[in-house]
Amino acid sequence: MSVSSPAPASPAAASSASAASAADTAAPTQGELLDFVRRAAADAELIASLPLGPEGRTWVRLEGPGGSEAWLIGWPPGTGTGWHDHADSVGAFVTAAGELKENALAARLPTDGWKTLELSEGVDRERRLPTGKGRAFGQHHVHEVLNESADRHAVSVHAYYPPLPQIRRYSRTGPTLRLEQVERPQDWQ
Repeated sequence: MSVSSPAPASPAAASSASAASAADTAAPTQGELLDFVRRAAADAELIASLPLGPEGRTWVRLEGPGGSEAWLIGWPPGTGTGWHDHADSVGAFVTAAGELKENALAARLPTDGWKTLELSEGVDRERRLPTGKGRAFGQHHVHEVLNESADRHAVSVHAYYPPLPQIRRYSRTGPTLRLEQVERPQDWQ
């Protein structure tokens, strides 16, 4: 993975800084996060500013609304996140270029005290998210995001509130979900 330097200021970044100042006392809702990522994804200058790596994902941190954490992420062909959740944070993301696929679990999982779970039938959900499409999600949302294209990069914008306290990573074999690792902010910033 590579980390890129901050993107130049853009209208989306400037408006997000203003929104952060105005909303210091109120936590942004999932809808506000989704509105922010949609606006940022529509900012062609911001999207074009992200350096795209040939093999690993690239990212730039953005100023999200109301103290949220936001990221602009580049996805080379064939890359993905693996199964994970964002702990106690709510979030939203929108595809700004290309197409992403989200596999998610439509089941509330226990938040602590387990290493392996057997998932029930019917909990799997799949969403195709072409350019301009996205979604918001609640706490403890378990999913994986993939760029399944063989030859085209994808770019997306993500926002989380509160700023990510941790990411739990899972492996999945059939109906078995296994907690593999817990990452903290210092692991990815």
